[in-house]
Amino acid sequence: MILDDNAKPEIKYPCEWGFKLIGRDKKKLQACVFDIMKEKDYKCRDGNISKNGKFVTLNTTCEVSSKEERDKLFKAFQEHDDVNMVI
Repeated sequence: MILDDNAKPEIKYPCEWGFKLIGRDKKKLQACVFDIMKEKDYKCRDGNISKNGKFVTLNTTCEVSSKEERDKLFKAFQEHDDVNMVI
């Protein structure tokens, strides 16, 4: 990735991309990742738990071949019922 003060970052594909998923149930988030990634190789690791324990985060990474693929995965996570937020 190359940064320019006045431009968007230039992302060279394929590249490793990460998604932080926030939800209320860790097992449901893990199932969501499994369903959306399908046959794709990915890595998943636990993130933080909110102070009061209502929310959990799950960090997942995979290789994306294009902006379109990256956006498609983001949208799929965003629209999933068990995901409250995607970063």
